Amino acid sequence: MKIMVMNGSPRDKSMTRNLTNTVTDQLDEKEIEVLTFDAGFHELPLFKGRKEDLNHPEVQRLIAHATQADAFVICSPEYHNGMSGALKNALDYLGASHFKSKPTALASVGGGGKGGINALNNMRTVMRGLYALVLPDQFCADPTCFDEKGYMVETKAKERLTLVVNELVSLTTTVAKKTEVK
Repeated sequence: MKIMVMNGSPRDKSMTRNLTNTVTDQLDEKEIEVLTFDAGFHELPLFKGRKEDLNHPEVQRLIAHATQADAFVICSPEYHNGMSGALKNALDYLGASHFKSKPTALASVGGGGKGGINALNNMRTVMRGLYALVLPDQFCADPTCFDEKGYMVETKAKERLTLVVNELVSLTTTVAKKTEVK
């Protein structure tokens, strides 16, 4: 099983990266291969629909990982009541062929006591347009869930995230078994 974990935050000191690191650790503990995309490290050109942009090394890496992935964990900060522009730009380089019938978990980090529910709703709408099998369950973290080193220290948040990750792994296993039967 290969799961692609996407960090949609382009910031150097990203709380969303802390979240994706926690997800990656949980998947590593289950000995699941993790493919990564981090908008802060894997900078993409602005999507303009031009074929020549598909030759950009980070675009090729993104597409290759998405093609290989059996499932996705997509994480974004909430910027102005939506997902980050960097994440949306990355998703614009991908299409339904990358997501169709693939389980997808959504997670966000939102500050200011607002959570990240609007970013999650925005991501859910986009992923529905890409035919992903988006889990009904989702995860929101507040910056207070993490310590100064970026580790998730809030016990209830960590337990909640574990439930979402376990649900994703379970659904991915089920989908793989049904695909094998065909």
